[in-house]
Amino acid sequence: MSGIAGPGQGRRVSGFQVTVLSDASPVARERTLLWLLAAVQFTHVVDFMMLMPLGPLLMQRMDLSATRFGALVSAYTLASAAMGVLGVFWLDRLERKRTLLMLYAGFITATLLCGAATGPVGLLLARTVAGSCAGLMGAVVIAIVSDVVPAERRGQAIGTVMTAYALSAVAGVPLGLALANQWGWRAPFVVLAGLAGLVWLLLLRFLPRVDGHLARSAPSLMPADTRAPSSVFTPRLALGWGLTFTVVFASFLLIPYLGAFMVGNLGLSLTDLPWVYLAGGAATLVSSRWIGRLADRLGPSRVLAGLLVATMAPHLLFTHLPASPLPVVAAVFVLFMTLTSGRAIPTMALVASRVPPSLRGRYLAVNMAASDGASGLAAWMGGLLLSTAPDGALIGFGPLGWLAVALSTLSLGLLWVFDGRAARLGATPTP
Repeated sequence: MSGIAGPGQGRRVSGFQVTVLSDASPVARERTLLWLLAAVQFTHVVDFMMLMPLGPLLMQRMDLSATRFGALVSAYTLASAAMGVLGVFWLDRLERKRTLLMLYAGFITATLLCGAATGPVGLLLARTVAGSCAGLMGAVVIAIVSDVVPAERRGQAIGTVMTAYALSAVAGVPLGLALANQWGWRAPFVVLAGLAGLVWLLLLRFLPRVDGHLARSAPSLMPADTRAPSSVFTPRLALGWGLTFTVVFASFLLIPYLGAFMVGNLGLSLTDLPWVYLAGGAATLVSSRWIGRLADRLGPSRVLAGLLVATMAPHLLFTHLPASPLPVVAAVFVLFMTLTSGRAIPTMALVASRVPPSLRGRYLAVNMAASDGASGLAAWMGGLLLSTAPDGALIGFGPLGWLAVALSTLSLGLLWVFDGRAARLGATPTP
């Protein structure tokens, strides 16, 4: 049964009272809810990704050095990570719809301020506020999915929401660049804020009230006072953050430098890159829901373990690939991105299922902070371990691939401990 209410009435499923005024079937209402939440994810992912290709234009218009532009990029993820930790103190104390609408309104305002910024300081402050809201939004979105969608369909539901990441690469970033080329760098932020405003109104109208976590008690193996911030810092739950951190860290050692490697080492031109990324994004868009369904059928632990092993081959293949024709590079890139990005789906489904609803929002907020911190630290470490030859080729990308494989092996060990410890404690996936 779906966790969405019938037409004009409230319905309690697994302890959650949600109400939607609609004549649609329960399955259709659930699908509509998931795509609305995917739209929220799409807007904030595009907001993050769009700044990087706007770099040359912003550096020219605002007279920014590479270091100052790097601060603009990192401000988003660092603010997101910091707010994720602070979310421990309050995120599960409020009804989830109200929380999401409040954070989304802050994000929309900050995005508008990005478009209105007159200098680098104003833009930096606006990016910091946007990142602060975006990280917690992501945690609340996954918490809502985990609260409302039954465990047997949760993997597919998370896969649906996470198609936003692929869609942002396929459509969001290219459209943002087209707007910037036509009307200037401010236009993408203004248009994105307008789109997000429309999504906010749809959420206000159609998102059900989700407040069962306020009344539901935690399992006996959790601390007695689940409202205390310390209740999410048990060793068993911290293993989930460690798992998320290593999975993301292994990926982001390589992902930020794929474009430079394809141009400097594999012989592609800059005009080839959009087509390669378009192919990778399209493949990920198709595979995300399939991986989610597989996680529902086989269990997220098995699917994550399989993907961790499977990604080792494309990580090594891509980082050791010689100069090759465009179709060969594109094929390897598609394999790389499909498997690597797919790991996030069973990881999120697994860690979300290991906490009771009364802790889920706060736990996922810190989990998002772990993910953001891992991506930032991995990109920084990757830059330290790489050097650039006079002809633009990256030196050291092959060893970086081996390091990514080693970290994926570490992730397998953490997965085994995390899953095995839960089984020994008698923890079953939380509805």
